[in-house]
Amino acid sequence: MAVNLPPQYHEAEADYKKAQTAEDRLECLKKMYQLVPKHKASEKLQAELKTKLSEAKEEVEQARKHPKKAAVSYKFPRQGAGQVIVIGGPNAGKSRLLTRLTRATPEVAPYPFTTREPHAGMMDWEDVKVQLIDTPPITPDVMEGYLSSLVRAADAALLMVDLGDDDGPFAAETVLDRLKEVKTILANKKPAEQEDYSIQFVPTLIAANKIDMPGADERLGILREMIGDRFTIHVLSAEHGQGLEDCRTAIFKFLNVIRVYTKQPGKPPDLTSPFTCPAGSTLVEMAALVHQDFAQNLKSARIWGTGVMDGLTIKRDHVLHDKDVVELHI
Repeated sequence: MAVNLPPQYHEAEADYKKAQTAEDRLECLKKMYQLVPKHKASEKLQAELKTKLSEAKEEVEQARKHPKKAAVSYKFPRQGAGQVIVIGGPNAGKSRLLTRLTRATPEVAPYPFTTREPHAGMMDWEDVKVQLIDTPPITPDVMEGYLSSLVRAADAALLMVDLGDDDGPFAAETVLDRLKEVKTILANKKPAEQEDYSIQFVPTLIAANKIDMPGADERLGILREMIGDRFTIHVLSAEHGQGLEDCRTAIFKFLNVIRVYTKQPGKPPDLTSPFTCPAGSTLVEMAALVHQDFAQNLKSARIWGTGVMDGLTIKRDHVLHDKDVVELHI
């Protein structure tokens, strides 16, 4: 004898299979049980549904008694010429560096784990800004779950090393190892070819901080031996200002972007708000930054800049250089 299930049952069953929560599954099961014709041929199905109902009720009850904490996540929309995430071990000086290079005001204290959540600030460099993001420390036992996503999303990373502590160089190596565990590899630059695309390579600079502390020179030597030529090291004291301006310039240069200014016909160029694009960008790629319609409808352009006559008409595939001025015609 056939069960002869109605269409509504199959709809409820489809909803059950798609349900994301225990509560939703329980409601679907209740509806399915109500829609099952009650006769001898459906007894087996009724018994199966009763078992599933009992299990779903237990799951709902357990979820109510032991609610899961919502996973914390942070997202920082990219701003300025690029986004650089500042990472490191405890007390490496990440927050102090952010206060020195930007107008951000994260809590700064001489004890570890002061930073409990990420903070963003905008760093000035000449006529552009770079977004810096300060982050909680990484240790052998602690790394915030959202941190690898922030690192992977950034244009570059700045790894802070504490030269005021004998463990500073080893704490930096721990940061590299912990991120590698989640397929996030800090490197001087991205490889030309890659086999496993689940691995994210993040271009990284090292900022060796607290060079003014006793024993810092010896620890810097240990750091150089440990990392070899894997990274470029910039030495500084975020607290007292030594090397800060060199670090500021190094951060911008490491992004490998160029500034391009625009002008309207018959008017002087706007030299206050350049567009920034990757080095090697073409005219049409830069035009897309102004507006997508400009890239699609670009007819011609004139340029004032590197290696060309002033006002020369250029083609869409012309490669731009830093501080070029372009006049777009659509």
